[in-house]
Order: sequence, then C-alpha cells, then structure tokens
Amino acid sequence: MADDDVLQVSVGRGVATLTLDSPANRNALSRAVRARLRESLDAALADDAVRVVVLDHTGRVFCSGMDLSEAAGAGAGDQGVRELPALLERVWTAPKPVVAVVRGPARAGGVGLLAACDVVVAGASATFAFSEVRLGIVPAVISAVVLPRVLPHVAHRLMLTGEVFDAATAAAGGLVDLSVPDDEVDAAVAGQVRALAAGSPWALAQTKRLLRAGGLRGSFDDLLDLSAQAFAGEEGQEGIAAFREKRPARWVPAAE
Repeated sequence: MADDDVLQVSVGRGVATLTLDSPANRNALSRAVRARLRESLDAALADDAVRVVVLDHTGRVFCSGMDLSEAAGAGAGDQGVRELPALLERVWTAPKPVVAVVRGPARAGGVGLLAACDVVVAGASATFAFSEVRLGIVPAVISAVVLPRVLPHVAHRLMLTGEVFDAATAAAGGLVDLSVPDDEVDAAVAGQVRALAAGSPWALAQTKRLLRAGGLRGSFDDLLDLSAQAFAGEEGQEGIAAFREKRPARWVPAAE
C-alpha cells in the first residue's frame, strides 16, 4: 500500500476532513499513517480557508493503536511510539478545533488520538479499551491527553483492567463528548462543525489555548489583558457589530 493511500483528505466549506483509510490493519498508527496524518494536519492548519478539522475513518475500526507489526523486535530507541507525542501534541495544541468521529472500535493509541481532539462524537456501537497492560506495555504517552479528559477514578479502573467499554461508558467518563445512535453520527458531527465555525478564528485559537493551559493558571491580570485584547481586536469588533446588526459575522461559512 502506497503511503498516499492510507489517508483521504477533503476540504470544503471551511472543513478539512482527514479520513484514516488503512482498514487492512484496522487503521493502526503505522509509520505511513503517522506521517500522512501529521502532514495533512499541518496543511489544514496552515490553510486560512479551513475553520474546523474533522478526523474520520473508513472501515469498521476507528484506530487500533500503534502498528504492532512494526514494533516487533525493535529496540526502545527504534520504536515508532517515539513519534506519537509530537502527533498528539499537534492535535492537542492545534489553533483550530479538531473533531473526532468514532464509528467503531478504538484501542490504546487510537484512544489517545481521539482524546487529543476537542470534540469526540461516537456512534452507540463504538467500543474503547486501554489495552496496553494486556500486551505488557504501558499507556504512558496517551495518558498526557487522556487524563485531562477522563474522570480520575474511571481512568484508573479502565487503564488497569484493559477491559472493553462502550460509548455510553466513554461518555459518562468524559472520554466521549456526544454518544449518539449510529445513524445519527453524521448529523451530530455536522451540528458540532456548524457551532464551532460560528466562532471567530482568533477567538477560537485563544480560547483553546486558554483551556489547554488549565484556565486560571495565569494571573487575573493576564486573563484581563487577553479579554481586553479580544474586545478591541478586529474580530471582536466585527462580532459586536454583527450582533448589533443582527447578521452573521463575516467568518461564519455561508449556507449552501
């Protein structure tokens, strides 16, 4: 399989959809997938026309985690997992919102990938597992993005047992934002994309940075400066004008 075949990219109406397309190995995070995903994500983030990034998948499985066939026999210094932190951090710190669409099983590193996203929409038949301990490995890297999302006692149990859990449990524990019937996934994703695209690009980027930093880790003076900058900025003034004039702000994508 050529590297270009493992990921589909489509861009339209302010949305870049990156679709994992390596069903033969359960959309595992192989070298090819990691490289194409990072490259395509960087391109989407650099494109001013893109407002929201959607991470989807073909086949029955969202992502089975690291490609274990590439890890067999490799020393600690050669493991592909060493590339995973940069990928997760890129998603986690992306200035544009990233929405994960989970229509099937997600395991180990695949759970880490969706956890790094801002919004996770899962179909009711999706399943999840931190399967690392059952393979004799540790969910170390993905813990950086999973633990801020998942309730501590839930993460504790699920990471230690490695058991499979459903979308309802994932939603109750904080891993998934919206758990919907399988035939309502596309509509739910579309609704979230519309809501996200209604925000101004600068405000979204700054709000995401604030959220990822943990809110009040900065001083009130720093937060006040950011708020004042937002009100006085070009997008802030446009948003205020649009509200007063009862019209969409200029950054809101036009309806079809």
